[in-house]
Amino acid sequence: MDVQHEVTGLLLAWRSGEHDAADRLFSAVYDELRRVARRKLQHERTGHTLDTTALVHEAYIRLVDQTRTDWADRAQFFAIASRVMRRILIDHARARLAAKRGGARVAVTLGSADDAVPLGIAEERADTLVAVDDALTRLAEREARLARVVECRFFGGLTDAETGEVLGVTERTVQRDWVKAKDWLYRELRA
Repeated sequence: MDVQHEVTGLLLAWRSGEHDAADRLFSAVYDELRRVARRKLQHERTGHTLDTTALVHEAYIRLVDQTRTDWADRAQFFAIASRVMRRILIDHARARLAAKRGGARVAVTLGSADDAVPLGIAEERADTLVAVDDALTRLAEREARLARVVECRFFGGLTDAETGEVLGVTERTVQRDWVKAKDWLYRELRA
């Protein structure tokens, strides 16, 4: 519980303009951000150009520029950090697909042939990630809270209680929304 209060205090200090609060905040949450990044990268192709550290650092750069965010607490911070990491991965997947369409470059894996991921599998994973993102965007247009639940639970690794705190709903509502969202996404991606 002390860590939660420390993070909330640092967020408030950052919001009020303390110059070193952002650096102190990221030092306090770095390990947890790495856990979130590691979870996101589990769904990526082997040999992704971003590793856990690079994803956390890229997210840090984007989060520090968040001047209009009214930071409230730890759960909200991790929900936004998770969304930022998701955007980074989607941007990389879209760039990979765009490069594939251009056909000018060929990916080369340095290492043993046993470690290499066949190009078709890597491209399929990028296609899947983009398809999930597109479906999640459509879900957000229909039912924004369901999309936010997916972002918090799946992409952010937040618990039902933490997700409820971020969204201002009960834990039971999060559980119901999680089931609805998964069902909707499954049907949407199968179509």
